[in-house]
Amino acid sequence: MPLEITWLGHSTFTIDTGSHRLLLDPFLTDSPVAPISADEVDADFILLTHGHFDHVADAVAIATRTGATVVANFEIVEWLKREGIAEDRVVALNTGGGYDLPFGHVTQTLAHHSSSLPDGSYGGTAGGFLLEIDGKRLYFAGDTSLFLDMKLIGLSAKAAGGLDLAVLPIGDQFTMGPADAVEAVKFLGARQVLPCHYNTWPPIEQDAKAWAEEVREQTAAEPFVLSPGESLSLE
Repeated sequence: MPLEITWLGHSTFTIDTGSHRLLLDPFLTDSPVAPISADEVDADFILLTHGHFDHVADAVAIATRTGATVVANFEIVEWLKREGIAEDRVVALNTGGGYDLPFGHVTQTLAHHSSSLPDGSYGGTAGGFLLEIDGKRLYFAGDTSLFLDMKLIGLSAKAAGGLDLAVLPIGDQFTMGPADAVEAVKFLGARQVLPCHYNTWPPIEQDAKAWAEEVREQTAAEPFVLSPGESLSLE
């Protein structure tokens, strides 16, 4: 069956594989654009790109309620354990490292961004995720600037059949903006792309439809602009 990717605003996504439900960077209850709150979402696995509040705010509450396994870098995993998440419910990664899970394979990729946790402690190295699920390859860049090694991510995925989907921030100020995100699409060579990390607050307001038109004009990728709560089916 197709993968169903749902955007819940900001950088929060769910992926429904048919047998597992993944949740990325849960920021719901305090998000001004989220269509649901943290107590309304289910998850078997939670993936965290870095430690900033707007990416981990609801992770502990959701993991505690659902029993989900949380995948994150080593420092975030140590913080999660201090917050009461059991040792057997966390998977620690570091840049370039991968791990097999019941839904498929996850690799932590490079991202250029800072990372601190809500209590002010060090959040380790920010990253993204390359997911291989049912023969599909999905790249979630996380919060990042444009960087040349995105070409390597694209080339590595190409050797296995190419990226089926890339999810990129376009908000500017705290991540790359629309123009750099178009260049990222060129580097990655993904078939389909989704924007994220925009229009949550005034400093990161962007015209995502205008960005999508630039993607269509300058690349071979097909962009999709979702509203919070809307889904994309990946055949």
